[in-house]
Amino acid sequence: MPVLTPGLQSALRCGGCGWQPENPLALPATCAMQGDGGDHVLLRELSGGPSRGLRGDAGALNPFVRWRKRLHAWHLARRLGWRDAQFVALVEQLDRAVQAFDLGRGFHVTPLHHSHALAEGLGMAAPVWVKDETNQVSGSHKARHLFGLLLGLEVLRGNRAPGRLPPLAVASCGNAALAAGVLAAAAGRRLWVFLPPDAHPRVVTRLRELGAKVHSCRRAPGELGDPTVRRFQQAVADGAVPFACQGTENGHAIEGGETLGWELATAIVKRKQGALDRVFLQVGGGALCSAVYRGLQQAQRAGILQRLPRIHPVQTRACFPLARAYERVAQTLERATGWGAAPLESELSAAAIAWRDARAQRLAATWTSPAVQAVFDDSLRQRDRAMAPWPHPGHSIAHGILDDETYDWAQCLRGVFASGGYPVVVSEAHLAQANWLAESATGIAADATGSAGLAGLLAVRLAGADAAVGPGEGVAVLLTGCRR
Repeated sequence: MPVLTPGLQSALRCGGCGWQPENPLALPATCAMQGDGGDHVLLRELSGGPSRGLRGDAGALNPFVRWRKRLHAWHLARRLGWRDAQFVALVEQLDRAVQAFDLGRGFHVTPLHHSHALAEGLGMAAPVWVKDETNQVSGSHKARHLFGLLLGLEVLRGNRAPGRLPPLAVASCGNAALAAGVLAAAAGRRLWVFLPPDAHPRVVTRLRELGAKVHSCRRAPGELGDPTVRRFQQAVADGAVPFACQGTENGHAIEGGETLGWELATAIVKRKQGALDRVFLQVGGGALCSAVYRGLQQAQRAGILQRLPRIHPVQTRACFPLARAYERVAQTLERATGWGAAPLESELSAAAIAWRDARAQRLAATWTSPAVQAVFDDSLRQRDRAMAPWPHPGHSIAHGILDDETYDWAQCLRGVFASGGYPVVVSEAHLAQANWLAESATGIAADATGSAGLAGLLAVRLAGADAAVGPGEGVAVLLTGCRR
C-alpha cells in the first residue's frame, strides 16, 4: 500500500473497496478488484489537508497550471524527479498543440455569469449562476476530464524508452469522442473511437480529419448495455489504453473534471454575490456530476464554501438509471433507519417536490451515521441491485445523456445524499424550453444535452415548488456543450 510522503502527497484508492496500487509510480486505470460484482472507481487522495493547493496559482489562466499541485500527474512527475517548471512546460506544450488542432481554443478558466435575465425567465428573485463550457476545448467539458488523464500518460511517456505506443480508445456518442480526437492528435497518439450508428455526421467527419479510427457499433436485438462500451472494453482487453470519461473505465478522468468544481467554488466566493445553495447539472455516464461534487466537497472542507450545495442530477424520461438507483438506495436506507419508504409520485408537482425535498434533508441529516454508511457500502458490493443497464433507452433531443448506465453512480449518489439534493427527471418539453431559454436569456448557444441541467431547474420551477427552491437561494447551472 503506498504511503503518502512529502515526496508524493497524492495516492490512488478505490472508492468502492479501498484497494490501492502497491507501486506509487504506477498509473492503473481501474481497481484490481473490478469484476467481482461490486462498484470500483479509482480516486485521487491528497495528504496535507483538504485545502492544499485549492486556492491555486491565481495568476494562471490554464486550470491545469492553476491547480497543478492538486493533480496526481503533478505528484507523479515530482516523484519521478521532475521540477515544477518541467510539468508546467508539459501542460503549456500540450495546450499549444491542442490549440493548433482546435481552432485556437486552449484550456482556460471558463466564464461564470450571474444572470438576471435567466432568473426572470424562471420566475426567481435571485440571479442564477451560469457556468459556460460551450467554448471549451472541442466545445464541451469532456476535454477537461480527458486532459487530466492525458497528463499522467504523458508524464510516464517522458520517462520510458521510445517505442510504438498502444492506441487510445474511447466510447462516446459525440462530445467525448471529439475531445479525445483533439487531445490524441495534440499528443501524437493513435485513437480508436466507438460510436453509435446515429452519431452526427459532422462528428464522424471531424474525427476522421483528426486521424481517429472510427468504429460504428450497432445494438443487437435484446442486447443490454451500450454496444459502444462493449466494443471499447474489448479493445482495452486487446491492449488499448482506456481514454474514457467513465470513471469505471479510467478513474483519472474524474480528477480533470474536478477543476470545474474548484473553479465554480472559488469564483463564487471571489464575486461575493451570495452563497451557492444548489447546483443542477445533467447526468449521462455520471463523470461530470461525480467530479463537480468532489470538487465542491473539497472546497467546503477547505472552508472556501460555507456548506456543500445541494446536488440535483437531471435525467430525461427516455432513460434515467441514476434516478432509479437513487430511489432503490433511498428506500433501502429508509428501511434501515426504521422510517419506512413512502410511495413517490412519478409526475412533478409542488407537493411531490416538497415531499422529495423533505425526504432528502432527512436522509442528509443521517448520512454520516455508521448504520447508513454500512448500508450504502453494502450497495456498492452488489452493484447490479442499484445500477443495472436501462432495458430500452428511448430517444431524446438530449441524446448525450442517454447512457444505458450511470457508470459513476456511486460518487453521484454520495453527493446527492450528503448534500440533501435529489434527482430530477424531465420531459422533452422541459428540455426544449430550457434550451430556448438558455440562449434567449444568456446568448449561449448550448445544445439540448448541455442545457439539460437548466431543464431540471425549469421543471422544478414550473411545478410551483417555491418551498423547494426558495426565492433567495443561490442556484447554479452548467451549460456544457455547444450546439453543432
